[in-house]
Amino acid sequence: MPFPTPAAAEGAVATEGLLAAEGSDAALSQCRRLARVLTVTREMVALAEVGDWDAVAAREQDRRDDLARCFKEAVSTEHAELVAEALAAILHLNEEMMAHLSKARDAVLQQGVAQVRTRSAIGHYEQVKSQP
Repeated sequence: MPFPTPAAAEGAVATEGLLAAEGSDAALSQCRRLARVLTVTREMVALAEVGDWDAVAAREQDRRDDLARCFKEAVSTEHAELVAEALAAILHLNEEMMAHLSKARDAVLQQGVAQVRTRSAIGHYEQVKSQP
């Protein structure tokens, strides 16, 4: 079992802090929504690790909607540091997800090249086979 990365640990702390935040209803709603975004982002990274890109894409729209709602209003000064930590963790997780995406893209490109070579070899074989 791999050890959690420092950013993953920070993200867990940020999520706990966001959920434990106190203040006005609007600030609490904002913190809870941001905690949900952080949780969904972690789920997306886990799905990207196993190559389930359809599930990643399905969660992305919900995540975007939550982020948009979260920042419709200014962040309260009492939660600014907590929100900054959560955003830093989200950005780090996004970088992880992009690295998985890059690897998946490269694998698909390699598969495409292999298919082109296979088709070419089949075409050549059929030409040789049809010659008297």
